[in-house]
Amino acid sequence: MSALEGKHIVLGVSGSIAAYKAVYLTRLCTDAGAEVWPVLTPSASRFVGPLTFSALTGHRAITDMWASAEAGVIGHVEVAQRANLFVLAPATADLLARLVEGRADEPLTAIALATRAPWVVAPAMEEGMWRNPATQRHVQTLADRGARIVPPGDGPLASGRSGVGRLAEPEVIFEALQSALTTQDLAGERVLVTAGPTRESFDPARFVSNASSGKMGYALARAARRRGAQVRLVSGPTLLAPPSGVEVVRVKTTEEMLAACRDHFESFAALLMAAAPADYRPVAYSAEKLKKTPGGGDLLVALEQTPDILLTLKARAKGLVCVGFAAESNELLNNARAKLESKDLDLIVANDITRPDAGFEVDTNAVVLLDRDGAAPLPLMGKEAVADAVLDRVVALLAARRQGAAPSRDEAAPSTPAVLP
Repeated sequence: MSALEGKHIVLGVSGSIAAYKAVYLTRLCTDAGAEVWPVLTPSASRFVGPLTFSALTGHRAITDMWASAEAGVIGHVEVAQRANLFVLAPATADLLARLVEGRADEPLTAIALATRAPWVVAPAMEEGMWRNPATQRHVQTLADRGARIVPPGDGPLASGRSGVGRLAEPEVIFEALQSALTTQDLAGERVLVTAGPTRESFDPARFVSNASSGKMGYALARAARRRGAQVRLVSGPTLLAPPSGVEVVRVKTTEEMLAACRDHFESFAALLMAAAPADYRPVAYSAEKLKKTPGGGDLLVALEQTPDILLTLKARAKGLVCVGFAAESNELLNNARAKLESKDLDLIVANDITRPDAGFEVDTNAVVLLDRDGAAPLPLMGKEAVADAVLDRVVALLAARRQGAAPSRDEAAPSTPAVLP
């Protein structure tokens, strides 16, 4: 379940050319199950019409302080009290200044004063305005008051110049919203995640690999980041966008993945080994593409085993929570249990790759969580939900390890997002 499901989000839009991105952000939030209440400043309506937001949300966009008051309802107060999250995207330099001053001369700033909900602020403006000491002071003041700032990106600006100041992409802001409504039970922890396949080439055009898409590992990285962790994602070749706020190290071969995992290995609290590295690699590599022989004939490629990344890392793990993954086509529980014991893991996540709705290249998974105490099957669910279920167990294992005890089943039960005012 998304952290935004059933939550009331006030989306404040101010007068910037980047207001069009707020439309897509609105769609992301409503698709995640949130109730979005759009509030536009007078200048914002010059860039995107209120009707666009009303159509997407099912709620009349608030643009006038007095329209609802004439009907006997103080609309901005009602919305402020209902909000679970107060979002400003885009937030112009002028809006930032007025927020710091505590102005309440139009609905958006009035709601800002009245709400007790946490803030997420995504500024957008020209680079000179962004770097101005006054703007930086206003941003810092809002951060000191508890606002979560989503800094602007670097790229083409409305003026035709290029620099820092463009509104962060909607997907980045969306991740910040989810994090703001997620329990920060991994705050201060460093988590290492591996994802995707590896490729072992035997000529410039061909390689040995598998069908892993990396979706499970990327979901784990996003979920851990939302819960406050510092995350390093070591990724084999995939077509997936890098998760926001996550350090991504891209590799190709199994040897490269092992080397990337070894880097600063001792500084991590947990290892989530969701990658599907190739088990074998060609013994020899041809610098030229191997051609078909005239008249036919077979090509025989000798293979040797690649290093066992998890087993190699586990030998160096001191107090590290280690989670393995077992993608099996038969004897699911027996094979997963054998892997759990042979690699001395704390937890293993097993799934049947012969199912068309679970495993490689799909967005859902049906897994069994195995530890020393037994097996806990989970129903078919999205990989984001599977990631949170795995991290619930990781949180419990970390807490128990530091207390010198094994986690109970209750301690390892799925957590729920924090209830915010």
